[in-house]
Amino acid sequence: MNKSEVKVIGALKREGKFSSAQSLYQLLRKNGESTGLATVYRTLQKAAAENIVDVLRKDDGEALYRLCDTGHHHHLVCTNCGKTVEVEASAVEKWASTVAKNNGFKKVTHVVELFGLCQKC
Repeated sequence: MNKSEVKVIGALKREGKFSSAQSLYQLLRKNGESTGLATVYRTLQKAAAENIVDVLRKDDGEALYRLCDTGHHHHLVCTNCGKTVEVEASAVEKWASTVAKNNGFKKVTHVVELFGLCQKC
């Protein structure tokens, strides 16, 4: 990881929640860093491909990123405050595997995210 990538990942770690590339860029600028917006996007895309970060897509298509080191999992996300809970979903995994097998597919991946309002909201 180069120096700029370390700065981006460090900012994401400090945020401790799902954040957009734009908000991380603004945080870096506020802290006097000269990392460019394109570098932030490249770093987050690379980290997502390497399963270092989780990625959620908002209704408007904007990607949100959060550091993650637990492997494949799913989330329950509050649409009001952004609170996120990692959820166990063995039934989803079994269903995806069965659907793939029944249709002759291999190496199938999936994304399942649940959205709603948390108890506080």
